[in-house]
Amino acid sequence: MTKESHIRLYIPAFLLLLAAFDLFALKIPGAYTQLHFDGEELIAELNSSAHYPLRDETPKYTLAMVRGEPIGTKDGFIFTFKDDKTRPKFSAGRLFYALADLREKYPRAKWKVSSAIDSDGKAMVPLIGVLQGKYDFIDWEGKGEGLLFYRLTDKHGAIIYEGKLYFSHNKSGFHVDSGTICEGPFVNKMTHESVTISFETLKKKRGSVFVKGVGSFKDSTRTSHHEITLTGLSPDEHYDYTIDGGGLHKEQYTFKTVPTPGSREPFTFAFASDSRNGIASGERDIAGVNAYMMRRISALASYKDAVFMQFTGDMIDGYNNAPKMQELEYTNWKRSISPFASHIPYITSMGNHEALLYSFDTTERRGVNIDRFPYATESAEAVFAQAFVNPENGPISEDGAPYDPDPSSIDFPSYKESVFYYIYDNIAMVSLNSNYWYSPTIQRGQFIVGGNPHGYLMDNQLRWLKSSLEKLQSDEKIDHIFITQHTPVFPNGGHVHDDMFYDGNNTIRPYIADADGSLKAHPKGIIERRDEYWRLLMKYDKVIAVLTGDEHNYARLEVSPGMPLYNADQYLPKEKLSITRTIWQIHNGAAGAPYYAKEDAPWNRDVTKGQKADGRYLKNFTTENAVVFFHINGKGVRLEVINPDTLNIVEKVILKELPKTKKELKSQKYSSGDWEMLKK
Repeated sequence: MTKESHIRLYIPAFLLLLAAFDLFALKIPGAYTQLHFDGEELIAELNSSAHYPLRDETPKYTLAMVRGEPIGTKDGFIFTFKDDKTRPKFSAGRLFYALADLREKYPRAKWKVSSAIDSDGKAMVPLIGVLQGKYDFIDWEGKGEGLLFYRLTDKHGAIIYEGKLYFSHNKSGFHVDSGTICEGPFVNKMTHESVTISFETLKKKRGSVFVKGVGSFKDSTRTSHHEITLTGLSPDEHYDYTIDGGGLHKEQYTFKTVPTPGSREPFTFAFASDSRNGIASGERDIAGVNAYMMRRISALASYKDAVFMQFTGDMIDGYNNAPKMQELEYTNWKRSISPFASHIPYITSMGNHEALLYSFDTTERRGVNIDRFPYATESAEAVFAQAFVNPENGPISEDGAPYDPDPSSIDFPSYKESVFYYIYDNIAMVSLNSNYWYSPTIQRGQFIVGGNPHGYLMDNQLRWLKSSLEKLQSDEKIDHIFITQHTPVFPNGGHVHDDMFYDGNNTIRPYIADADGSLKAHPKGIIERRDEYWRLLMKYDKVIAVLTGDEHNYARLEVSPGMPLYNADQYLPKEKLSITRTIWQIHNGAAGAPYYAKEDAPWNRDVTKGQKADGRYLKNFTTENAVVFFHINGKGVRLEVINPDTLNIVEKVILKELPKTKKELKSQKYSSGDWEMLKK
């Protein structure tokens, strides 16, 4: 098979028109093989008699459908839940609605009433006689405007979406503000002198952000997706800001900028992962998101004065083969952290459940699954980048690596906004993508057309990591480097059979088609790559911990000299990895996904299942929900883990102690003036 399969002449006219504008989008990336177009349909072909078509890609729900296209009436609003472009229609459920008070620091709905959704997807939402008088706590009757929240449920009572709209009211009735801020605002890419505010409006508008004491910042054009960068800010400063959606709708929040790098002021940040739905019940499953637990986590992070939240993957159920469904799930996750994320940054990383796939029907139950293309618009990486606003200082892609089948074309998806690092005062956080170009098919040993297994860091990403660590290690303003990735390097419960271990099976590796379409295995297996990766981390003594998710539990593993690393029945390298210094693996996949109990692995077999972990290496393990707080105080790092559901303190641990003498302080390149500050 040639590197690129072209569309046949009888393809429908609308696709030929598309091809005239973007022929590349209709080509199969060269890193895949055994794929071709049959008319307008993409087919996976094992042999001349085994053709596997794509599974149905019609989204069950779309964002356009669930937003409801509200229209004002004399008494309230009419919602119509349908999507004219993709044709799905929502009927036979209920629409709950409530007022929200923008004077609160964290405005939330006060759920009160609901209306039925009829067979045409319509719901009547009366405010007159329903949310008046003693129920009008925002005084929309006096002000002539207000904020309405709404919640869409299906006929079984499952919550599908939560939205909001701003409205005005006069003698002619109710009117929807086209400048409604229907998503956000979110604080993104914060530094000591700038921050980006992102939000969505109901219609295309020119939005703006006014910062008290600084000035106003505006969109350059009309748009429904807004990313407005605020500049000229001072370090370590609180700011009041007002979001204007380009209509009547305005919301006010606060943020605090990052201190000047190297200030070494004490601060706290939060870490969690894995908030996909827990059980199909209420707020624990809002179309793929455990919104209940994310709200508990966000409230606790606010109470503990965390300056940012690092959330490392499996936010949603994902594994969709419809980009519109993925978009809805991401929106629901972002709704679950609102309005807390209007005050502090939530920095997100990709997990395996962020997978967005082409799924082919085969005799296997799960079929063949690969990362979608065109990569620029429909890959898992592209849709993730569209949903979130992250730093853009990562590698470009795996194009140009030794296994790239054609350096003149794009054969791999972008790393943009899924691999990056950021700095807060004296720490650096390096976010990796351990589910890049992910194909679940590979680890199951099924029909393979190309892709990367769960947990494998490919060559260009690892090369970028090395150069980034060199830069961060040499920066005297940075004391601690944290690495975060979704998959544990040393799994303990739920994913010992994959992640970066696969029960010790080194045969797991990426498969990439070469220039003539032949499928080639990467020369290094998963255990070899794991060892190479950990050797790299040990070279840089500022790397203090690797923060991971995927396994739905909390675990603290001390990766220190002597720790067993291999399953002797599977694979033993000629040159075994030797652990030369301690790096902590702080694992927290306990943000609401279904729990996993402990499993045996070489590094935890001295810990009895069901008992408190106090082994030589595995120091703590629990299935409690958890938020991890890192308290940074100069050279000192304290760990505090709290269950956001019960407020039980899981543990408090010192990971790195402060200098004890002025002589030791001087040897660590602190100034004597820092001494009193560090002792606070």
